Amino acid sequence: MGYNRCSMAKKELPIGEIVKGDFLKLASKWPESSVDLVFADPPYNIGWKYDKYDDRLDDDAYTQWTDAWICACADLLKPSGSFYVLIGDEYAAETRLILKRLEREGRLFFRNWIVWHYTFGQNCKVKFNRSHAHLFYCVGSAAAGGLGKGASKKGELPFTFNREAIAVPSARQTTYGDARANPKGKLPDDTWYLRPQEAEGVYFKEGEDVWAMSRLCGTFKERLGWHPCQLPESLLERIIKVSSHEGDVVFDPFSGSGTTLAAAAKLGRKWLGTELSANYAKKGMQRVKQVEATGETVLVTTGQKGIVRGKPKKKAEKKKSAHLKRRRGVYEEVAEEV
Repeated sequence: MGYNRCSMAKKELPIGEIVKGDFLKLASKWPESSVDLVFADPPYNIGWKYDKYDDRLDDDAYTQWTDAWICACADLLKPSGSFYVLIGDEYAAETRLILKRLEREGRLFFRNWIVWHYTFGQNCKVKFNRSHAHLFYCVGSAAAGGLGKGASKKGELPFTFNREAIAVPSARQTTYGDARANPKGKLPDDTWYLRPQEAEGVYFKEGEDVWAMSRLCGTFKERLGWHPCQLPESLLERIIKVSSHEGDVVFDPFSGSGTTLAAAAKLGRKWLGTELSANYAKKGMQRVKQVEATGETVLVTTGQKGIVRGKPKKKAEKKKSAHLKRRRGVYEEVAEEV
């Protein structure tokens, strides 16, 4: 599970592709400091049934693998770049410690531990329902010694952070009419509140400082249905807007359903992904090419999925792998995907 960079001449980045294969092997052949933004949503080691990956490693093996791919991403990241990692509860602490070590080594600089809160989640029986994931936000080595290091004499940040692209109206503006309010608004908080009750397709409401887009359930048009862990494009759109510019390179080492790459293409960024599954890579490319051609993601109607709203006859998609309940016992949860 180790990661070693090859000493031979590096290949150019295959921009505009989802490269099939093991990310660690591929990354070792690519040039360092070559991507502007990395977003990674790795397997969480909780037993999801993927196409070509068995999501069941022992703790040590999973932690070593996590360490290896994070280091590989840090090598690919430009000193001025940004790096986001989405992870569940089970290994959030271990992932944070890996990032902390890289910060001590001067390779990354940790910015935020963001909590993504959603209400359409798991249906637990004898414990509180899980309704969140963890998003770690880091920036490249140019800021590893502090915000002053790498900054110009004009006080520019040593990494990309487009504040105005994601600013929201503050309570001083919307509620109190306070003349001291910044007319450009405020930055969102580090807890992103995502609710399915919001109108479908409307994610950022004026006057709110929360992220109001839903976790994708099986009945949503955006849900493709062929990948078990699809993220909403709106989640990636805000990350890409704040941490990159048009023409920058956005990289996803676990491209899966292609959400990161589709959002990057829609926003005029260059994009690159890697994917272990040839099937996922092929379908992900079709999705991104659809976005490039039309500006819209591939939408699937509920009728095409065989779903009648209000009269569900069956689950829209399968639950987690059946072995989860056996492995963890009857007291553990099984996620509802409806």
